[in-house]
Amino acid sequence: MTVEKRKMHSPDLTQRNINAITELFPTVITETLDPDGNPVRTVDFDALRQELSEHIVEGPHERYQLDWPGKRAAAFVANTPIAETLRPVREESVEFDTTKNLFIEGDNLDTLKLLQQSYLGKVKLIYIDPPYNTGNDFIYDDDFAESTADYLARSGQKSETGDRLVANTEANGRFHSDWLSMLYPRLRLARNLLAENGLMFISIDSGEVASLRLMCDEVFGASNFVDALVWQKKVSPSNDSQFFSNDYETILVYARLKRPGVIERLERNDQHNKYYTNPDGDPRGRWNSVVATSNKTAAERPNLYYLIRNPSGVEVWPPVRPRGSTPAMPCRN
Repeated sequence: MTVEKRKMHSPDLTQRNINAITELFPTVITETLDPDGNPVRTVDFDALRQELSEHIVEGPHERYQLDWPGKRAAAFVANTPIAETLRPVREESVEFDTTKNLFIEGDNLDTLKLLQQSYLGKVKLIYIDPPYNTGNDFIYDDDFAESTADYLARSGQKSETGDRLVANTEANGRFHSDWLSMLYPRLRLARNLLAENGLMFISIDSGEVASLRLMCDEVFGASNFVDALVWQKKVSPSNDSQFFSNDYETILVYARLKRPGVIERLERNDQHNKYYTNPDGDPRGRWNSVVATSNKTAAERPNLYYLIRNPSGVEVWPPVRPRGSTPAMPCRN
């Protein structure tokens, strides 16, 4: 005879209600701390009132910003000085006295602070590949109130260089907030290191790209956003993907001061020049011909159909083609 095990506590009705509200109104769910300082999901009641109202509900003063629980503490972490120093390891170095390269091992937040004095405004390019916050990642723990021994006893996690790491799972009540708080001070310190013509490249996946861009807009200034580069990370589809087989990631690019020339063009090499020839001996050098036809008909885009007069005086017009047809290759005189 088996005895069914029964739960010895009543269900958490508050959490059940929050879950139900999440299904109906996901925009009103936020992250905060309870009176005991524990991270929890909660409901923004002003936002919920607006969802249920037929008129604009009065609430706290609004302004355009990215905010999360722990943001002030993250800013404080960025500004807090440390009593640390960089120690050279000559026995593991190559040409220590003459090399122009520097390889640093250690906590990256501490290192960024230590570099402020010597490299402030001098770095031309910074590339970082932070944890993507997928729910399976470990992020850096910047709460140094407890000792390292206590921390390791509690979490059992550390990086190869001894950095203190914590698992950031989706069950964490501050899943997004902890990730933002980890990255925020590092971005602020990294920006300080950039020269006026410096650039920062940040790899990220689709999960946090929106939050990261808003945070970078605040740290660097939205006007210094250069571009979001898309790179293909794999060529074969993932047949075990639950939804879409995502084959790309994003690299956000920000400048310390966005202006013409901040990104310099590379000189053409032999690989580039092979596409250009000079069969007619043009004194201006190598050239290449391209199809000068539009993918729209004259009726659809009349402003794209105009006369081109070549150096010999011949007038060239694009071909008139029917709607929906493919562009014609040759032009007629």
